[in-house]
Amino acid sequence: MARLFGTDGIRGVANVDLKPTLAYALGRATAHLLASGRGPIVLGQDTRRSGDMLASAIVAGATSMGVDVHRAGVLPTPALAHLAGAGGFAAGIVVSASHNPADDNGLKVLDHRGIKLDDALEDELDTLIWRADELSGPTNAGIGREVDARDLLERYVAHRVGLAQHSRNDLRVVVDCANGSGCPVAERILASSGASVGAIHDDPDGVNINQDCGATHPESLAARVAEVGADVGFALDGDADRCVAVDERGQVVDGDRLIGLIALDRMGRRALAGSTVVVSVLSNGGLVSAVQRAGGRIVRTPVGDKYILDAMLVSGAGLGGEKSGHVIVAEHTHAGDGIVTALEVLGILARRGRPLSELADAIPLYPQQQRSVRVRHKDQWDADPVLVAAIRSAEAELSEGGRVLVRPSGTEPVLRIMVEGEHEGHVSALADQLAVLAGERLNQPA
Repeated sequence: MARLFGTDGIRGVANVDLKPTLAYALGRATAHLLASGRGPIVLGQDTRRSGDMLASAIVAGATSMGVDVHRAGVLPTPALAHLAGAGGFAAGIVVSASHNPADDNGLKVLDHRGIKLDDALEDELDTLIWRADELSGPTNAGIGREVDARDLLERYVAHRVGLAQHSRNDLRVVVDCANGSGCPVAERILASSGASVGAIHDDPDGVNINQDCGATHPESLAARVAEVGADVGFALDGDADRCVAVDERGQVVDGDRLIGLIALDRMGRRALAGSTVVVSVLSNGGLVSAVQRAGGRIVRTPVGDKYILDAMLVSGAGLGGEKSGHVIVAEHTHAGDGIVTALEVLGILARRGRPLSELADAIPLYPQQQRSVRVRHKDQWDADPVLVAAIRSAEAELSEGGRVLVRPSGTEPVLRIMVEGEHEGHVSALADQLAVLAGERLNQPA
């Protein structure tokens, strides 16, 4: 049986790969493994039309096992993590495919601390899902109940508004809500910092989530920032756990530079635990150099914010994140939260009194190119001698500090090839060459 869980929960096209029957089985399995006799489950979702269907199936599955489900409605994934970890719940489930297109959806399971499950526990849950119908549930009097818990979102808002009070400013801000689950709360929380905030892409209709907007498509945000003369813009993704910024010139500031900004600011204030930053293997070498030059320590992990958090907990790091805009500030949360990231940046801008473009230049990034190649044999790439030899040759061509990173996607039949080096044209050419070769070598008939 194929493993259901990828790098960020279970993902697929809703009602095609990810059917209500699977969500029902997940509800039963989660209730049995994490919640039976331990308390209720808190459940949230993003703005996709399929969310209601899948959330209802989860409710049916979990209540059939005698566990109550508190249904919190549309809310950011970090809000669900905050609620699950605040006490009173045995587990949390969020129905969201994050930055993916609207036709996709996903299922993420959190433990009683509001933390994504480790691989071993996911494997156990995965096995239970396949045999969910074999699990025995109670009869009528013992069946769980669905509880309307939409008011729980205000607990998250109150906490983040409290953080906003420490980021006081009078800046002009635009926030792109990606027509996702940040829509009900992002503008309100950011405005609590004193900023003048305008929101775009904040009118979800069930099918426009992430559509030409948000953290994966910040072009319209950049245009709006330039149009209205804002000091800064923030683009969330569909479930508001990512954030990328746009400076006052309309230039995008990605997750790596935001991590660098926050790290340098916190080290300067002696407010970064362990002077340590955790980043993934994809994070730019320029970020690594900037942090190390400032006296900080870097820890690298596989791609996935749960691996970032695991390394943060082990190393005692105060900050971690990914190039994509997942940023975890340990002082405030154990989950990536785009709104918290935005508040951190607003605080830095207010304290430093300098534009974001100038501050971002303190983290010079090396040219980096990534190619995604659709292949039949993504997991066998390192068994092909021709491809491996080409990768070694490319690494030898790059200057010291250059690198090639090859990794199979955890959610698609895709091989991702990243090349980083000193010269943009050379890096791009090598990435193209390796992508073409991978497509030729790894699409042979089985």
